[in-house]
This record gives sequence, structure tokens and C-alpha cells, in this order.
Amino acid sequence: MAIATLKFACKPNLLLRSAPFQCVRKVVPKSLPTLEVEECRSSTREQGKGTSEQLILENKSKVPAWKKLDSKELGLRNSMIAVPTKKVLNVLKKKGHDVYLVGGCVRDLILKQTPKDFDIITSADLREVRKTFSWCEIVGKRFPICHVHMDGTIVEVSSFNTARCKSSMYFTHDIEAPNNCDKEDYLLWRNSIFVNKIPHSFRLMFDPYAKIVYDYIGGMEDIIKAKVRTVVPAATSFREDCARILRAIRIAARLGFSISRETAQSIKNLSYSVLRLDKGRLLMEINYMLAYGSGEASLRLLWRFGLLDILLPFQAAYFVRGGFRRRDKRSNLLLSFFSNVDKLLAPNRPCHSSLWVSVLALHKALSDRPRNCSVIAAFSLALHNGGNLSEAIDIARRINKPHDGRFHELLDPSVLDEEDLEAEILDLAESVRGSLLQMTNGHLVSGAMADYPQAPHSDLVLNFFDCVRASAGKKFLSKEGRQIDYESLARGDLLEIFE
Repeated sequence: MAIATLKFACKPNLLLRSAPFQCVRKVVPKSLPTLEVEECRSSTREQGKGTSEQLILENKSKVPAWKKLDSKELGLRNSMIAVPTKKVLNVLKKKGHDVYLVGGCVRDLILKQTPKDFDIITSADLREVRKTFSWCEIVGKRFPICHVHMDGTIVEVSSFNTARCKSSMYFTHDIEAPNNCDKEDYLLWRNSIFVNKIPHSFRLMFDPYAKIVYDYIGGMEDIIKAKVRTVVPAATSFREDCARILRAIRIAARLGFSISRETAQSIKNLSYSVLRLDKGRLLMEINYMLAYGSGEASLRLLWRFGLLDILLPFQAAYFVRGGFRRRDKRSNLLLSFFSNVDKLLAPNRPCHSSLWVSVLALHKALSDRPRNCSVIAAFSLALHNGGNLSEAIDIARRINKPHDGRFHELLDPSVLDEEDLEAEILDLAESVRGSLLQMTNGHLVSGAMADYPQAPHSDLVLNFFDCVRASAGKKFLSKEGRQIDYESLARGDLLEIFE
């Protein structure tokens, strides 16, 4: 993928800016607590004829047993909810509206993972929500939601009313009330079913005031099985919104879940549909994969399903040259780079997109021309200490730890005098700059993927490597010995990127 732009706001849990881990493992409860469960089933009656896609949805709309679960037994505590989200929930609740946390944040809390963000759904109309908060706007045309600005973050709020208005596109029949359910439960169930038929779907709803988790379509079963699947048939879901293909990859990578057979097959069959997404959306989805602590796992899945060939063709070519199979368990230098970056990041501690773009550029430079280990070490140290080449060279020469012989990009160290070593470091910096320009050059990218649109480069990323050229009087302050400031890292401050 040609890098479209490097500036965008990371929505959740970060201070807003005008422009812009743990190693992944499977996290599944070994045993779920015994819960008091209310189960209901419903019947449907067909009214008239619909399209073939609607008929598929009708067949799937036989609602499974649904459950009301004690959130405390699931280990959910209100203290786990981000403070800005709590404030939005409390304001809407005090206004007399029903409010629920929905979707991935509920799943993540159950799995004891840190949610990337918190999404709210409410009985209030979106216009009421907008009037309630001083800084709030309605965004989206097809399925509008509210962006509530609270304490420097954005909290997304959707409305049941929007779901009901849009549901006519997906429903061609009425739904009878479930047996043995009171009116309040039925209304909530009906709202959830409507919402799950539109693209903003979710499997779990959490009422933090009643301490109840509502599971209407088998969300807990998917968590127990550690499985990623779509609400409606996968082919139908991905045709409705091809961005869900990338979302499925992202969720599987971050949680270590497997992907259901039907979903996996549809991802393969419809992978090229992601090219319909605009460049900004593609960058956002890839940033979610690479900047939040699951970069290595995401790259492996993108490669497995053929999406790396489409989105990052230069990196896919590297996998091909290395004889990397689609389900290969081995590592390579690119995956090793991201594995190390992942150890520093998490969903609530992301990095700016410039960091992972720089990693891609550095690796491409090394892949195109393998380098002496001493040169790579000194180059990295120079970035870390603010551009002091003499100090970096002195430290690099004292390193006696053997390099990893598995990676062909790393050449055995050879004896170089200080002048030659400095020249090699500066040449590597220029190679990284050239790699970045290649990755953002429409003509060169078209050689790997003819239909991919041209994209501009980022001066911010180019500045990373200019620091190596800085004179002693202009060099950046060394980060040595300081802790990472994750706010600055997410914002893209050079000082934090070098660390």
C-alpha cells in the first residue's frame, strides 16, 4: 500500500490533536463462572418476498437463546470503564435515557484486555445527545453516530432510534415477542436485533448500572471458543462493508482468536474488495493493526489471507523472496522488528503511525541492501541519543553480543575505522529515506499493484532520519534513561519515537 498520509487522530483514550505490549497471545477464560441465565426463544413470520440477500438474513434471523448475565460474575467492574466514558454515561443516565456499553469493549473487559475504545448506545435520539453536550457533533451519513468530546478524547454514542429507522433495509418480517420475557426485556431484545442487522453491529451489551450483560446472538460462545465470526453470513457482511474484512483480521490478531471457516473463506474470496475503501480508511485500519501492540500477529494474518499483497506489496514481495509460506510459523527480520515494537505498545498505549512506517522503511532499506551489524547498531544508537554519531560509534564497537544468523539482512561485523563507519551510517540513513520515497511513489507502487492510488509522502517521517545528520549544536536531547511518554509517542513527538 502506498502510504496515503501520516496524520490522523487516534480516537480513544488519547489527547486530541489536530493531526494525529504485550506479545499477542490467546486470552480465553479457562472456565466461566456459573451464571444465572435467562433464556428466551422467538419465532418469526414472513411477510412478503424480499431480495436474495434479505432471504439469507431472514434464515439467519432465527434468534438463538439469549442470556442475561451477572456482570460481577464475569469480573466486570465500573472502575474498568474509562473516566471520560463514565462521564458521558452518567450525563445521559441522569437525563432519563437508557445507556449501555456495547461491542468490542465489553468483550475485551470480559477477557481482561484493555479496550481500544468504549462505545455507547442509548435510547436518546442523536439530536438529544448533541444538545446535551457542549462539544458534540453528529458524523456519518449512512449510519450516523455522535462524537462526544470529553476530557480530550472522543466517545462514540449511537442511538437505538437510528437502528430502527435503518432496519427496514434488512427486515422483511415481524418478530414475535420471546416467551417468558417481560416487556422491558423484550424491547431491549428487539432493539438489539435491529441494531445487529445493520453494519454497526454488536454481540454484547453491558448495563453498568443494573450490572447486567445482555448476550443476544452468542457473543459469550464466541469468546469461549476464541473464535471470530460475523453476525450475518460472512459473504453478505463483507459485501455490505468491506472494512469488516480488516476488522476481523485486527480482532483475531489482537486477541489471538482463530477465524471461523466460513469467515476465513469469505476473507479470501473478497480480499480485493478492500481496494474500494478510500486511502484514509485504509490507513486507519492498518494503523489499528500496527500501532496498538499486535503488529506481528497482524502482519502474519494479512500475509496468510493474501491481504499483505494488496496493502503492503513491497513487504509481501519480501515474504515471497524469503520463501515464506502462508501459514509459516518461522520468523523473519520484519516480523522480529514488529515483535519488539509490540512489547512497548498496548490498545491504551499506541504509537503514532510514523513509527511503524519508519520501521517498514528501515527494514526495506536493509532488505534491499544487507548491512554490517555494527552499522545497524550505531545507526539505532544515533537515533536514540539524538544524533551523536561519535558516541553511537563508540558504544557500537563495544557490543560483543553475536547477531541473529537467521536474518540475511544482518551481515557479520567487519572492522571499519571511524570514518568509514560514519559514512556507512549516513548511507543507511539515505537508504531509509529512499525506501520511504519508494513506498510512497505512485509509479513504483503501481509496479507491485497496478490499481493502488498514488499517495503523498510525509515530511515528519523523513525528519526521523535527518537527526542523524544534525550537528552537535543542533542535535536532539537524548532520551537515555527516561521512561516512555505514551501521550507524546501517540502524538508523534520525535523525542519519544527515538526512544
